[in-house]
Amino acid sequence: MEFDVVIVGGGPAGLASAIRIKQLAAEQNKEVSVCLVEKGSEIGAHILSGAVIETRALDELFPDWKEKGAPLNTPVTKEKFLFLGKKKSFSWPSSLFIPQQKNHGNYIASLGNLCRWLGEQAENMGVDIFPGFAASEVLYHPDGSVKGIATGDMGVAANGEHKSTYQAGYELHAKYTVFAEGCRGSLGKELISNFALDEGKDPQHYGIGIKELWEVPAEDHQQGLVLHSVGWPLDRKTYGGSFMYHLENNQVAIGYVVGLSYSNPYLSPFEEFQRFKTHPAIKKYLHNGKRISYGARALIEGGLQSLPKLTFPGGVLAGCEAGTLNLPKIKGSHTAMKSGMLAAEAIFESLTNGSEGKEELSNYQQAFDASWVHKELYVSRNSYPAFHKWGILGGILFTGIDQVFFRGHLPFTLHAKTPDYATLTKAAQSKKINYPKPDNILTFDRLSSVYISNTNHEEDQPCHLKLADAEIPLKVNLPNWDEPAQRYCPAGVYEIVVDEQNQQPRFQINAQNCVHCKTCDIKDPSQNITWTVPEGGGGPNYPNM
Repeated sequence: MEFDVVIVGGGPAGLASAIRIKQLAAEQNKEVSVCLVEKGSEIGAHILSGAVIETRALDELFPDWKEKGAPLNTPVTKEKFLFLGKKKSFSWPSSLFIPQQKNHGNYIASLGNLCRWLGEQAENMGVDIFPGFAASEVLYHPDGSVKGIATGDMGVAANGEHKSTYQAGYELHAKYTVFAEGCRGSLGKELISNFALDEGKDPQHYGIGIKELWEVPAEDHQQGLVLHSVGWPLDRKTYGGSFMYHLENNQVAIGYVVGLSYSNPYLSPFEEFQRFKTHPAIKKYLHNGKRISYGARALIEGGLQSLPKLTFPGGVLAGCEAGTLNLPKIKGSHTAMKSGMLAAEAIFESLTNGSEGKEELSNYQQAFDASWVHKELYVSRNSYPAFHKWGILGGILFTGIDQVFFRGHLPFTLHAKTPDYATLTKAAQSKKINYPKPDNILTFDRLSSVYISNTNHEEDQPCHLKLADAEIPLKVNLPNWDEPAQRYCPAGVYEIVVDEQNQQPRFQINAQNCVHCKTCDIKDPSQNITWTVPEGGGGPNYPNM
């Protein structure tokens, strides 16, 4: 199938890009065909974020978004920041927040629902949206430029044979392809490597975000409240923190982010989140409530120093595929949307000038470098390296000085050169962490959590979690780091199982549990696991996340 533009990913960046192209085409009375593929069963099915939405990009895309019914219904009315000890807490005055942390004028919302709304706007403009189709392969012209993508075959059995439901994938050819898969996209990872887009850049850095949605009694609900915390249960050297956002309808979004540069192989981000909910300052909001949804997703934290080159012949990177999240602001949706819009404008300009594709869109990189997104990332550039270098307290102190007194314009740039997979200490030199059993009231296990994420995969299909060497988990990772995959995965995908007959351990992959967070692809210390797309439509189905 031939299109002018193919967009991979139905998140904020991809949808904003599709919409902007159609807006420009309508303004100039031109025909531009745009196709968007989304691996989730519907737009929004795989979208997971806190989320507090800054509307700067949305204001530019749809100045009348309120009249059009965008699902932003809860303005931020109150903000809290807590330092947690094991039992006590200290509240940091909101008057002392750094400018980037202030949320006046922002909205608490479900990013998934916002994407569903953006998808409706895109379809109304004539964008061809194909949900349930996973882009599994980058297609190239003989000269090496990007030709488009191919979607994965459907109905292939685990042994590789074609089932009765077999359906071959589609080749989608385009003059330009926008890759907006989100954090650690499988195709984006290939493109960055193939075109050396990260040459001269710092390694990219990541966190794992785990989120639950709760319904709480009216007396425990404060609509419009934004609460963040640092401290317990993490130690002072481990970067991470929490969020709690009170939406409409007595719903509370609560989550925890752990930087994947942590060093103790016994640490479990999932279990740290469960422990966090038992703190008296947090428990008081949830103790009479009910958990209704769960999910997890890696997020990019590296900032400007880790941002790859955005262009290559025939295509571009946009949004979290590239890494446009603003860490001290704890937001990335507005920057992702704007990057997609800038990509759209560059593509439309080239098409209008008669381009047949293949060439590199240097006008996109130039527009990005001149944009308010780049300015935001520049003034935030030292935050992640500071936390990486000095831990949570040192990072907070440095960021406060950097942002308040220097407004992000210190005359130097810090760097974090160690990739996240290389930060684990050996198990023999690490302290084991004994996590309490779940009480099924405030705290839960992985499997019951995955159940309410509505995760589902066709079980008889090739495993989408690829091991470069099947022996490494037991021969390398187990003796060195007690195979950390069984703890860093928030969905119980990886297990060390002892065979009853010979009492020997084996490495088991429960691929049907995968919530597509990509943590394994990032944190595996041997870089032995590659996350690839399963059959389209598989994975979580988040209703309101």
